[in-house]
This record gives sequence, C-alpha cells and structure tokens, in this order.
Amino acid sequence: MKDIIRWGMIGCGNVAETKSGPALNNADGSSLDIVMSRDKTNVEDFAKRHGIKDWTINEDEVIFSDNIDAVYVATPPDSHLYYAKLVANSGKHLLLEKPLARNLEEAEELVQYCNGKNINLFVAYYRRALPRFLKVKAWIDSKIIGNPTFIHIQHNGSPENHPVSPIDSKNVPPLKDIPWRFIPEISGGGNFVDCGTHMLDMIDFLLGPIKEVNGRASNQAGIYPAEDSVSGSFLVNDKIPGTGQWNYVSGTEVDKIEIVGTKGAIRFSFFDEEPLELETSSGIEFLEAKNPRYWHQPFIQTVVNSLLGKGSCPSTGENALRAMSVKWQFLSNYYNKSISN
Repeated sequence: MKDIIRWGMIGCGNVAETKSGPALNNADGSSLDIVMSRDKTNVEDFAKRHGIKDWTINEDEVIFSDNIDAVYVATPPDSHLYYAKLVANSGKHLLLEKPLARNLEEAEELVQYCNGKNINLFVAYYRRALPRFLKVKAWIDSKIIGNPTFIHIQHNGSPENHPVSPIDSKNVPPLKDIPWRFIPEISGGGNFVDCGTHMLDMIDFLLGPIKEVNGRASNQAGIYPAEDSVSGSFLVNDKIPGTGQWNYVSGTEVDKIEIVGTKGAIRFSFFDEEPLELETSSGIEFLEAKNPRYWHQPFIQTVVNSLLGKGSCPSTGENALRAMSVKWQFLSNYYNKSISN
C-alpha cells in the first residue's frame, strides 16, 4: 500500500493560493508535486513561492503523468466537466473544487462519468471537516438542544465587500471586466452558487438531505448578469422546515445560521469566525472556534486518508450532486434553461 499521495494541481487562483495549495503539501502523507496553469508567468511564480518542484502550462503533463496519483482541479466551473473526464480517463483520483459544474445536467454527467470509470471523486465542500462545524454537529448529535425543529440561513453583503471579487456598484465595469464569479456562462450563477450552496451543503452535513425546495432568485441591482438575491423555504431530513435568504446587494453584512431545537438553539457564522453560540435552559454559552491556517487542510487530510485506506472523506460526488440539485431548484425560475455555451 502507498504511504504518500502525489498530487498534481490544475489552476492556481485565490483558493489554491491561500487555502488548498499549501494544504496539499502540509497534510500527512500528501505531496503537491506539480501545478498547471495556462498563464506561464503566474504558474511559474506560484510554484516558486510554494516550493513546488514542477510546473507546466499543459494539463496532459499533470493528468497523464506516471508520477502523479491524484489530481486537484481548482478552476472555474465551466471547465470542471472537461477536466473531470480527462482525469477519469487517466484512472487517477479526482478532487474537484465546488460546485461540481455550472448546472445540474453537467453535474449529473460528471458524476456518472467518474462512477463509470470507477475512480474516487471528492468535492471540496471542505467546511465539513473544519473543527468549528464538527463541534456544531457534535452539539446536534448529543441532543443538547433537543430535536431540531427549525433552521434559518441568512447571508447579506454588498458588492464592494466581496472577499475575492469586489465590485464598485457606483462605477460598474463593462461586462468584459466583470469577475468570472458573476458570469453565469462561467460560474453557473452568482454569489449564491459560490457561497450559498456551501451553506446548504453544511445543513445537509449537519442534519440530512434538503428536499421540497420552494425558492426564487432575482437580479435587483443589474450590476452583473447573475442573480443577486435568492430566498425560499425547504425541508430537511423529511421533517425539519427551514428558510434561507441570500442578498448580495445589501447595505448590511449578515452571516449566520440558526438551528432551533425543542430545548435550545445553536447560532453560528459560516464564513466568519465569530464564536459559536449555544442557548439552552442553562443560558447562553459562547465558544471560540477559529479555523486552522490553511482552511482546506483538515478536509485534504480526510481525502488523503481515504486514498491511503486510513479513513473516509465527508464530501464526495454524492453530496455535491445533492447540493447542485438544491441550488438548481432555488435558481430555476431565473435560469429557465441550462447554462451552456
């Protein structure tokens, strides 16, 4: 049995720079050996700064290398299906950035193709492995708040305060200069696709699958082509009602999930690192729960452990496909047909 997983990485943007790239080199039994981007200057610089021994502008040199065991694809969603098929054809294991693809049709094809090639498909809903959310799950599973009876998600923010791709709403750039995260043909949607489905996947992880979605999306500000406001209701694990509100042209910044139970409630920020809040008959308790330096690392460790036969990974194509289905139900009124070229 192997004692180390040798990784190749395709894409070296913001997420790979600050979260996942370093994690691939820092996880036990893991080594990031080659990185690929079509931008030669960028990929050469990335490799040098992160101590990666090889780089290339040709994906085949990563995907079909005999010196690589698994491939991490950290590109925008419009290329996920393309790269997933190449990796599956190579017989290598695949770690894919979320979301799976631009739309449900592509996502279903991607998962089916990987299953048909009998390769391991992992999807980077990495918060499933972060200690702060494992603590929330432990509280729920212990029944400290009793049986969950209601869930509410709220995520509000302004275009100017986007952490990766801020946009000046008073001086909107031409369409060609809008960040790819807001171009549906590339991303599959807007902030809801990038951020909102992360939150919905967490509910899936904490409490069970989401069904019976009744949602609606709209574009209120006209700053970019994607939706900027989403709201709706849903049912979790066939019995727990929930509501969600995502507004990305808001004058306020709100980041919270609340899970109400028969004996109390749990409240926590999802993207920020505010203390976890536990309310019971004894009162309200706050617990500090900071993330590690490289946020992907606990998740990457579960992927590596799974490939080495030492454990399992909490996020695969199965839950990622559920997240895509839920996302599509929220957005279907806005994107009344598949997003494709």
